[in-house]
Amino acid sequence: MKRLIAYRIHPRVQRIVPGDARRQWMDETRFRYAYRCLPLTIANSMGWEILLPATVTAEWNGGNELSDITIQSQDPDWKTKQLAISHFGHGILTFPINYLFRTEPGIALWARGVPNRPKDGIAPLDGIIETDWLEFTFTMNWQFTRPGRIVFEKDEPFCFITPIDYCALKDVVPEIVPISESPQIAEKYKAYSDARENFNARLSQNDPATTKEGWQKWYMRGESPISKERNPLHLSKLSLAEPVEVRIDKSIALDADEGVK
Repeated sequence: MKRLIAYRIHPRVQRIVPGDARRQWMDETRFRYAYRCLPLTIANSMGWEILLPATVTAEWNGGNELSDITIQSQDPDWKTKQLAISHFGHGILTFPINYLFRTEPGIALWARGVPNRPKDGIAPLDGIIETDWLEFTFTMNWQFTRPGRIVFEKDEPFCFITPIDYCALKDVVPEIVPISESPQIAEKYKAYSDARENFNARLSQNDPATTKEGWQKWYMRGESPISKERNPLHLSKLSLAEPVEVRIDKSIALDADEGVK
């Protein structure tokens, strides 16, 4: 079993929850059609969200100094600097994370904004953190896209973490090949294109059977439109585990120098 350990540094920390497939903007699309895009919904769930424990308001005046961002929070249980700080200047808002993460050898954490959840006026900055050896914490950073005021609400996710094999791509050499070089793939692609074009033509003509079907569900079912075979690794839904509290005397620690113990 792959392990992700979050060592809690302070008694009070931000909650960590599994990624949520739902998005308000997707709910508001006509007939909720955005959920028909399975790559979107799987990406939404491919990691864990770290939630802000109190509402934070930040305003940037456009300058490059640390003082050019003002940050406020009215929550009496949290000091503002525990929630967010101006640490780098240049319109960058920094969120401390009160965990030291440890992952298996070769596995890092990809820290970023929640996928497919844009926020007006500010953009998340991605980071790859080698949590298989790192002995200190990292921060989540957002960059203002224009001067102005933004609000992060209580329980809003400000960071999204996904374990990745951070060395997996170093030996990958992308290859560009004419599709005609693979007659089998070319044949399957043409058959798919023809079926798709035919379906859309019947849909535009209000064919009753096609209208009732509504849309082609090949990818949703993980099946080839030609052979009807299903990929056994296909994901149509992803539900990750809730973090669990573990007492230190029962924990199996991950240590970069000593391995699993």
